[in-house]
Amino acid sequence: MPERNPFPRVKFLLATLLALAGLSSCAWLPEQIDLTANWSPEQFYTEAKQALDGGNYQTAIEHFETLQARYPFGRYAQQAQLGLIYAYYKDGQPDVAIAAADRFISMHPRHPFVDYAYYLKGRVNFSRGVGMIERLLPNDPAKTDTSSALQSFNDFAELVQRFPDSKYAKDAQQRMLFLRNNLAAYEVNVADYYMRRKAYVAALNRAKYVLENYSRTPAVVDALAVMTRAYVEMDLNDLAEDTLRVLKLNYPDSPYIPPLTALLNGQEERSSFQLFGRRS
Repeated sequence: MPERNPFPRVKFLLATLLALAGLSSCAWLPEQIDLTANWSPEQFYTEAKQALDGGNYQTAIEHFETLQARYPFGRYAQQAQLGLIYAYYKDGQPDVAIAAADRFISMHPRHPFVDYAYYLKGRVNFSRGVGMIERLLPNDPAKTDTSSALQSFNDFAELVQRFPDSKYAKDAQQRMLFLRNNLAAYEVNVADYYMRRKAYVAALNRAKYVLENYSRTPAVVDALAVMTRAYVEMDLNDLAEDTLRVLKLNYPDSPYIPPLTALLNGQEERSSFQLFGRRS
């Protein structure tokens, strides 16, 4: 009697095993393990803070958000909310950061660190607005949006008013001074922009705005010079002389006084007069 060939049976067993492996391959792989499953609120906060200090803002955001989701009550949840404001800000999400700050202020108006939320709001808008005021002479400064810089000023002003003894108040005041000086300088540059395009009424209005809203800033002397020159161009010499008199009284060493005096006395042609070092 001939012997049976054992290979067909081996082939059948291999095929069966491969088929079973294909059907249950996923079951053979270990499931993804959540390493944070047993973390306490304190551990979440500690890990998030370390990520934040190390500049790993995405990881910090993930840990802070998970902490809030799993442990929505207690001091660590509130600290996570504050941490998220800063993490969103540093991660380049200004709108989300401001929304988080507003939410914290609304939910915890008496929190001992609510001043920090106000401060961060100002910092976020400061970062967005400072880019504008560092570029005081764009192609068309009249169309530049100054709302972020103005909002930052108001945010810091609210912080200083509500929490005068806050450890952030001094820095807020310094930033307010910077914003105020540079916003005033921006307005003067817009006025000069109009002057160079012979839009004298618009230039005059911008210069007046500086005097009315940004007194005691370095830009006031420039604003007075713009006003004097605009009045001359509009043939309103009496007003020009009055404005020049104010300039001489308050800024006797201003380099604008000699050329403006010569202009009013007819000793210099209008076309040759230069304001801010540029030919108008």
